[in-house]
Amino acid sequence: MKAAVFHRPGSVTCDETEDPNIQSPEDVILKVTATAICGSDLHLYSGGVPQARPMVLGHEFMGIVEETGPDVHHLKRGDRVVVPFPVACGGCFFCQHELPVACENSNPKNYGPEGGILTEKGGGLFGYGDLYGAHDGGQAQYVRVPYANHGPRKVPDNLTDEQVLFLTDIFPTGYMGVLWGELKPGETVAIFGAGPVGVMAAKSAVLHNAGKVIVIDTLSYRLEKVQQLTGCETVLWKNDRDTITQIRELTKGRGADVCIDAVGFEPERNIIDRLKATVNFEKGSIKVLDACFSAVRRGGRISILGVYPVHYDNFRLGQIFDKGLTVKAGQVPVHNIIDRLLGYVEQGKVTLEDIITHRMPLSEVSKAYEIFDKKEDGCVKVVLDPWA
Repeated sequence: MKAAVFHRPGSVTCDETEDPNIQSPEDVILKVTATAICGSDLHLYSGGVPQARPMVLGHEFMGIVEETGPDVHHLKRGDRVVVPFPVACGGCFFCQHELPVACENSNPKNYGPEGGILTEKGGGLFGYGDLYGAHDGGQAQYVRVPYANHGPRKVPDNLTDEQVLFLTDIFPTGYMGVLWGELKPGETVAIFGAGPVGVMAAKSAVLHNAGKVIVIDTLSYRLEKVQQLTGCETVLWKNDRDTITQIRELTKGRGADVCIDAVGFEPERNIIDRLKATVNFEKGSIKVLDACFSAVRRGGRISILGVYPVHYDNFRLGQIFDKGLTVKAGQVPVHNIIDRLLGYVEQGKVTLEDIITHRMPLSEVSKAYEIFDKKEDGCVKVVLDPWA
């Protein structure tokens, strides 16, 4: 089969690989009909999340069931499904307590309670390296889906692939940012990052009747896109101080009720920021998170959706304490909310596919990663066709 294979940072190619096969009684083999590149994939692509051996990437995918293991009860060959990006067994302590991203069984080699940098991680993730379970991803023509009684959701025949594809990750992630922020009708939310997750957070804020949605980004074309899709207000990031000042001016000097970090540890940085990270033995930067701490009002709430894989010195604990902030973060428990979100799509309450700017064959995956990574050609979201 054809698959997008990570070889080393900066190198993802479309290779011929072996077809997956049933390894456990609860597995299914999926014929992938649509898959996408996620901003989180770029952390592997950049080397920010380490991966030593080649592996198939991709955690945003859907398709048609090709084969089922003997213990799969609710799916059969020919069913069309969409698959949450965390790999979760459905039966362990954490799965039973609505924390599927902390599944005790899906990452046997590197799982643990510590949450370390290179050891004792959480549950497995599709296509996200050996640290997260070594599960080959869905940027391929076929993919093995473990624990298929718990993860995949059937898709109604009247919905297209593109209408539901982003239920895998970016829509649940953006939506959870709003839930974690406990956004109330009429409140103001400031969303840092106008990439796919930021756009979905803005759409989710509109669903929750936000009074004002402010989206911040360094690129004008991405701000124009999110404004077109959601009607939000926008702030072009030039530097942190001017950005925070603009947000306060839009919120009567208090700051936003909720701030959402949809960027993570690899924002655009100048040479001083890069040198500081080198001196502190840190990967990337927490400059966006720092801006959230300043831009949110006293007593406000912050949701961290962007990835932060290491520890950081100079973390603003004193500011969090003085302002009385609530902070929530982590991988999103897609299994808990995917059915609700599918309902929103079915009812026409939200449109997801309008963020797609590039549709490309899987054979052009190297070019697709380059365009997405460098934000060329007005790129916001790339969808790949494994069979084109």
